[in-house]
Amino acid sequence: MNKTALLERLQNERDHFELLLNRVGFSRRLTLRGVSGALTVKDLLVEVLSHEQFIADRLSEILHGETYAPSASFSTLEGFRSQFGYPDYESPLYEKGIHDPVVLDAYKNIEFDEIVAEELAIHANIHEQLQKLTHHQYLDHDLYHRVAEHTYRVYRRTTALIERWLKQNASEHK
Repeated sequence: MNKTALLERLQNERDHFELLLNRVGFSRRLTLRGVSGALTVKDLLVEVLSHEQFIADRLSEILHGETYAPSASFSTLEGFRSQFGYPDYESPLYEKGIHDPVVLDAYKNIEFDEIVAEELAIHANIHEQLQKLTHHQYLDHDLYHRVAEHTYRVYRRTTALIERWLKQNASEHK
């Protein structure tokens, strides 16, 4: 993969994700529990936002010559969360595949439209930073994999959960 291919894939996956959110529609449906356990579409979007913020911050560090090291102890893992407001997703100590209650609670009282606006800004920031990075920076920091893991792979997982929920709701209302 090269930079152009990554940017194109990121945009295509993003377009599919946004179309799904538009399909979900009314804000009332966006806050209905049960999409994944007790989570709502809003909660899932918050998780997307936190992953994107994670990678946006790492890209910024790369552009500024700073070095990121995954948390190697539970105290540094908690310190990371306190400093950034989201988990250290790349730490081997972070339990993957769980919904982080701290992240969800941080956005509990924020309107869906505000979350969407913030998420869109972060996505644009990622795109802008990716264009500034060199091919060697992509390779040195494993960005083809890391960007995918915190953007379009998260979109895909979230899309699958929402689509399953939409199908269940459609069959229940027939």
